[in-house]
Amino acid sequence: MAAPLLQVRDLCASIEEGELLHGIDLDIRAGETHVLMGPNGAGKSTLGYTLMGNPGYKVTKGSIVFDGEDITKLTTDKRAAKGMFLSFQNPLEVPGLSLEEFLRNAIRQQTGKPIKIFTFKKQLEDTMSLLQMDASYADRDLNVGFSGGEKKKAEILQLLMLSPKLAILDETDSGLDVDAVRTVSRGIEEYQKKKNGALLIITHSTKILEALKVDYTHILVKGKLVHTGGPELVDEINEHGFEKFTGAGDQ
Repeated sequence: MAAPLLQVRDLCASIEEGELLHGIDLDIRAGETHVLMGPNGAGKSTLGYTLMGNPGYKVTKGSIVFDGEDITKLTTDKRAAKGMFLSFQNPLEVPGLSLEEFLRNAIRQQTGKPIKIFTFKKQLEDTMSLLQMDASYADRDLNVGFSGGEKKKAEILQLLMLSPKLAILDETDSGLDVDAVRTVSRGIEEYQKKKNGALLIITHSTKILEALKVDYTHILVKGKLVHTGGPELVDEINEHGFEKFTGAGDQ
């Protein structure tokens, strides 16, 4: 079996108020789709931010190895350059920087190579069409005046344009109507076609998962991974909730 693309061992992380993650072990291999679920306040977003190197979360123990390299102490921008991507639950607005300019800069930083403008524009046009985004959004300031749904589509647009090795999607379906969920899910399906691209999908709802191939489902409770199963675990959570697992976090 191939070595994991992401290997997390005994990971503990804290903020000023105290420790939030307790001894997380997680392996994600290229091409796999993992789902992370759990009750509110379990630490799901905290794990995503910690993996991506958000400076607000301090790793107090353990390690994060990505693509064979220990990245535990690397900054967020360096992790992104190595092929990691995090979509935000609440995407930030960036006045003065258009969506197209942002994408060009991000791709240039990721590859370290000049961008072929014609090829870039054609890919951008095709990807926006796939996500049913009006082409005019490319010239608008990043997320400024975007609806909630358009902000989430812009995140998936970034995912498809950057084509990272590992994508962490944090509540990408939050606040979306049924049609928008389908569109975002279609974008994630497109990313899954990249055979070596891996996904960690953090979600409360399971609607976004209906059309996706899921390999593993993890349950996080009070900062601990208390159970791992296959895609059938999603159906179990839908039917019975987290009650079966919530006591395990105290053990």
